[in-house]
Formats: sequence, structure tokens, C-alpha cells
Amino acid sequence: MRIAFAGTPLAAVPTLTALLASDHEVALVVTRPDAPAGRGRTLTASPVAEVAGVSGVPVLKTSHLAEHKDKFADVDCVVVVAFGAMVPRELLDVPKHGWINVHFSLLPQWRGAAPVQYSILSGDEFTGVTTFRIDEGLDTGPMLAYLTTQIAPSETSSELLDRLSIEGAQLALATLSGIENGSILPLHQPIDGISSAPKITVADAQVRWSDPALAVDRRIRAVTKEPGAWTMFGDTRIKLQPVTVSPHVTDLAPGEVQMRDGEVLVGTGSHAVALDQVQEAGRNLTDAKTWFSNQKSAVVFE
Repeated sequence: MRIAFAGTPLAAVPTLTALLASDHEVALVVTRPDAPAGRGRTLTASPVAEVAGVSGVPVLKTSHLAEHKDKFADVDCVVVVAFGAMVPRELLDVPKHGWINVHFSLLPQWRGAAPVQYSILSGDEFTGVTTFRIDEGLDTGPMLAYLTTQIAPSETSSELLDRLSIEGAQLALATLSGIENGSILPLHQPIDGISSAPKITVADAQVRWSDPALAVDRRIRAVTKEPGAWTMFGDTRIKLQPVTVSPHVTDLAPGEVQMRDGEVLVGTGSHAVALDQVQEAGRNLTDAKTWFSNQKSAVVFE
């Protein structure tokens, strides 16, 4: 098939790479405009734009798809992975087979911008990837194919997303083949089990020490690497890497920090968690034991 691809972040790259290596013709790549990045806030092309540029495929950088309706009239479908904007209603039926989205959850669960983070935050044992035809709603269109996978107990959202992005690339290829040979028919999403996964904010990433230890662990893993878990120690913001649950330590108050048997432990609403690495604002990442040993007073996280 002659296709266009729309995507922006690193998670979209495996699907683009797979499409470029396939028998399908990638006629156009659409991505978001260059955006400020890094400490210097230098305008930087998206990961998708960089890969497409090397391949020689024409690249359209835009946040306004409706302005480019004519570019989608001569493709069979548009494959979308985390483009970062809704497809306008007037464009949905322009390609012959519509716009096919690769979504990193088992729909109708976790519709929205952050399905991987919410899967971990909610303690799901399984997740997956779903391909569906985009309609006017938010991830509400008819499903085409899906795959399931188990979430590892220590997996962070960035690790899980990396894995799902690779598996999703293969599902995208299988979906296109099924559309082409007629073996895949759209299926309406179930009306039961609908849940939402709005964008995770920096405020969402603040650790709540009054939560049970398992919930603390999940929150930290859910926001690693972005936007990054954090807590306050006095007036200082401390970033936290994933922790280890210590079920036998139950005598620490929520947020109370102590060193015991070579571990830096923090109390929660149930039992303690052991810190691994921490980072004070403006400083480098360091192991928790070194950081704690440099403190001059009792440590309590807020």
C-alpha cells in the first residue's frame, strides 16, 4: 500500500523504521514542528523527523493537519503513532482506509495520552498494543488488531514503552497486511472497561508518602523517566529513581528517612521502601547512601 506516517517521539520510530523496511511505500512522513530541547532550549527536530530525513522520504512538519488535506488524498491510509494532535474530522475519510492508530494499551482501557504510565500506576498485570481506525472521539474508533503482554514487577514506564513500541511496530505491519488482503474487519470497542489516561503532570509525579508502599513504588515507576518522581526535603526538591519495597520495616512514619543495614529507608502508609539513587535540584544523580550520609540533620520527606 501507499501510506503516510504521522508520529513525533522516540516511541514512534520503531513503527516508522519497520514501515520503511517493508513492501509498503511510505510516501510522506508527518511530524510536529521543531521544538526547544535541552538546557540551551535549542530548536530540535523530533526523533521521527530525524529518521525520516535520513531515509529521504518527504517530511511535513506541522501542528495543523487540516491545512494539508490535499497531501492525504493520494495515500491508502495514514499510520499514526503518538503524533501529538487530534486528526480533524474533515480528514478522517480522505485516505481510502482512513487513519490507523497504534495505541499502547488494550482498548478501551486507558484511552488518552499516557496509557503506559496509567497501566503501571494502577498496578495492571497485563497491558498491550491496539491498532484501531481513528474516528472523531479520543481513542474510541473501531479496533483492528491487538496483542497482550505482561508487565514486569520492576518495569518502569519508559522501559515498558520501549518494549511496546517495538511490539507495536510488528502489529502495525500485521494490521496493514490484514487490511490489504481483507482478513481484518473493524470491531467496535466494548462498552465495558473504559478508562482514561490523561497526560501525566509534574504535580502527578510528586510521591505521596502516606500511600501504601506498593502505591509509592508504582507511582515512581510510572513517571520514570518522564516527568520524573520527586519529593521535598525542606525547601529542596529531590528527584527519585525506582525504589525497592521493604515489607519487614513497618516502624517508620510516612516520609521519615533512616539508614539501616546499609539501606536508606523511607516510611510510607504501610511499610518502608529502600531508595536507590536521588538527585537534588541542580546537582548530579547520586546513590542514596552517599546523599544521606552528607545530611546534617534528621531527614523527613514531605
